[in-house]
Amino acid sequence: MTHLADGGPDPDPGPVRILVCDDHVVVRAGLLALLDSAPGIEVVGEAGTGEEALALAARLAPDVVLMDLQLGAGIDGVETTRRLTTGTGRTPHVLVLTTYDTDADITRAIEAGATGYLLKAERPEELFAAIHAAARGRAALSGPVAGRVMAGLRKPRPALTDRERDILAQLATGLGNREIARALFISEATVKTHLRRIYDKLGVDTRTGAVAVAKEQRLLP
Repeated sequence: MTHLADGGPDPDPGPVRILVCDDHVVVRAGLLALLDSAPGIEVVGEAGTGEEALALAARLAPDVVLMDLQLGAGIDGVETTRRLTTGTGRTPHVLVLTTYDTDADITRAIEAGATGYLLKAERPEELFAAIHAAARGRAALSGPVAGRVMAGLRKPRPALTDRERDILAQLATGLGNREIARALFISEATVKTHLRRIYDKLGVDTRTGAVAVAKEQRLLP
């Protein structure tokens, strides 16, 4: 079930103009065939890359861009979303349609300006409703995505000390324990002790995991 933000009734503005962006030709063809049967929706263009989507959006002025996250070569769906929603003049709403539902993907897409985030497993009626909602600027989230977003909002951020934040910031630059110790004028043993505490607080057991969670929860400067 898709969760839609309630914005109240709106007058009928005519069909929603859609631009589809997905790098898989077969997937794109399936979406076009599906949307062609949808009431109140008009597909005005299709793109296989982020760069192509930007160019077509500037020329066609769609109401909504249906955006995949992984676009192969070139800029990805998140960066394309950011550029679409921060341009000058009239900007389209972006509705992400993807198979990826990790916390990092959801966070990056929403922070980039996506109005909604749907999984490709959604039923056609849910997709149609989400497109109409996005055209009105109303948020639309797949059920599993909505659950993860709410869980993330309810979960308090880990309380890291200033020193732990310093070490985490150094960790994010790719430095090893010895380099971190030199940069912060502390012993390598102290770095290791702080890292164990950071891992415990973030619920991870690797350096990569610590950096990934820190970025998701915006714990890095």
